Amino acid sequence: MPPKSKITKEMVVDAAFSIARETGWENISARAVAKRLKCSTQPVMYCFSTVEELKKAAYERADSFHTEYLMRIKSPQILLGIGLNYIKFAAEEPRLFRFLFQSNYFTGLSIIDMIDADDLSPVLTAMQQGMNLDIERTKEVFVTLFMFAHGYASIIANNAIKYNKKLISRQLEKVYRGAVMSVKEETR
Repeated sequence: MPPKSKITKEMVVDAAFSIARETGWENISARAVAKRLKCSTQPVMYCFSTVEELKKAAYERADSFHTEYLMRIKSPQILLGIGLNYIKFAAEEPRLFRFLFQSNYFTGLSIIDMIDADDLSPVLTAMQQGMNLDIERTKEVFVTLFMFAHGYASIIANNAIKYNKKLISRQLEKVYRGAVMSVKEETR
């Protein structure tokens, strides 16, 4: 008799992440994960004592996936590239976008906490050098562009409008230029 396959915690998280991606985070359950892994619910619940813990682990996996996606920048301007990727992510991965930013699992930092987080430091430093602004003004530009991109992404993720790269790129560029111009005028 062949040995039973061992279900690892990683396999359970991968299955939960796939469920969130394909059908929505609301459908993550011990039974759904077990069905995907072709096992009973026992190995799933052995890895996670509650479904809530499993959903949090799937959220962390989705967050890492999102960060990697954002950093695949094709634009020479880092902030515009991240903004475009943020909106494109919502178009291509709407269920993950809603899980990450429109669920109870997004315990969200405040906007101030987010821009002061260590993870964002390299992006802000590169932006700062590209715009020739001090760090505080750079953060103001970032917040303006982020709020615009998040609004667009939220609307797209909820099927209110279709993703139009050309239009969004133009509008994002205008918001970016306007934000830079505004903070530069304030420093005069």
